[in-house]
Formats: sequence, C-alpha cells, structure tokens
Amino acid sequence: MPEGHTLHRLAGDLLERLGGHAVRSSSPQGRFAADLLDGRELTGAEAHGKHLLVAFADVAEQVHVHLGLYGTFTFLDGTDLPVVGQVRWRLGTSDVTADLRGPTACELLDPAQVDALTSRIGPDPLRDDADPDRAWTRISRSRTPVAALLMDQAVLGGVGNVYRAEVLFRLGLDPMTPGRELDRATWDAIWSDLAGLMREGVRLGRIDTVRPEHEPEAMGREPRQDDHGGEVYVYRREGQPCLVCGTPVLRKDLANRNLFWCPRCQNSH
Repeated sequence: MPEGHTLHRLAGDLLERLGGHAVRSSSPQGRFAADLLDGRELTGAEAHGKHLLVAFADVAEQVHVHLGLYGTFTFLDGTDLPVVGQVRWRLGTSDVTADLRGPTACELLDPAQVDALTSRIGPDPLRDDADPDRAWTRISRSRTPVAALLMDQAVLGGVGNVYRAEVLFRLGLDPMTPGRELDRATWDAIWSDLAGLMREGVRLGRIDTVRPEHEPEAMGREPRQDDHGGEVYVYRREGQPCLVCGTPVLRKDLANRNLFWCPRCQNSH
C-alpha cells in the first residue's frame, strides 16, 4: 500500500497539472458519480495520511480517494485518449488526462463526512497543521509495541511499513518497546525523523533512508535491487547483514504485517 508521501506527491501533481482548470470528469467504469463534477474547476487537492481529498469550485462535496493496495493515478499527455483497463475516474483538460484505477475508495463526501474522515486520522508528519502531541498522548499511555503504534493510522497518519521499520532502526529503538516506556525526547526524535524522511520521499518519489556514510558508493556495495526502490537499512532485508553492524536482519509478523529490524542495533529504548 502506498505510504503517505505518495499521496502528498499525488496531490501536488493534481494541482500542478489540473489545478485552476475546468476539467472533464467521467467514470468509464461506471462506478463513480463523476459526471456531477464535469466542467468544474479543480480548486484543491490535499492528502491526510493515506487519504486524498480533491475539491471543485461551487461543489460542497469533495472526492475522497484511498488507493489501497492496488490503486494508481496515471497522468498522460493529451486528451480524448482511449480508455485502457478499468478506469474508475478520468479527469482531463485539453493538455493532460489523469486516470484512476483500482482504488479502495473513490467517492463524494459532504463536509460533515470529510470532517468525520479527517478527525479519525492521526497527525500526518507531512502536514503543516499536524499536532504531534495528539499522537504522543495515545502512544505514551499504550502498552502496545511502538512498531504497531506507528502503523496505526488513527495514531499517526501516513506512516507505513517501510517508514516505521526504518525510523526505528535509525533511532536504535527496539520495535517491541511498549509505547508508554518511551520518553518525550524519543517521541520528538521519531516525529522529526519521520517528517524529514517523508519530505524527501515527496521530493524524490521514492523512499531513501540510509545516511550518506551507508550509501552504496560510500560502502563499496551494490545498490539495492528491489521493486520498491530506494536505499534502506532493514526493510525487506531479512537474513542480509545489517549495513551498520553486520548482524543478520530479522523479520517477524506483527499485527499481520512484516516487521524488519536489527537485533543488535535496536536493543534500547
């Protein structure tokens, strides 16, 4: 499932390519009331965690998109292009066409429904209006392992499997540490590191988490070969040597997701 930086990058792309234009809106798949927005000006697009909200002029409702595991938004140059595959929502101008395929959600929400959605999402490190104290209040009272809390979208918005594993490694934290055993300074460090890493994710369009001294050229190693791209310390590196200490990276199931960590580097809280 795409992590939060992907949605923020997508929101920026929608605004850059379609914002301020009256757009054609349709649902070739016939599963979304897209015609209600046809000819309206696209006025806003913003991400809240892993959720995207798109606004149009003179329409109280906003489009809520959740990509889920399989959703993609594809931008193509041109207009009146043939529909390829199951397109849930098509937006277009005279210059560009944007096709949404395979989302978990693509729906119109009224203002009350938008408020209900955003209120149940935890603070998003990529949003200027995010309040990290909201997350800290829940984390500091919880017996749940910090690795599970960071993935709980009601606690923290936008953080997924890669970022949670990598930030815990970068800070040397045992992923099974109960939230209530963290001190405030450690939480502040987690929040700050997540915000920095995720901003780089928006800028680069991929997740890179290794520090300069652990980059392939600095270490004389081969670049990582993985569909997810980017250089990481522990994510999907089970059994491979830790880039810092050489200990084999471990994996375990936690809350039905794969957790990766180094048992030597991450032995403190």
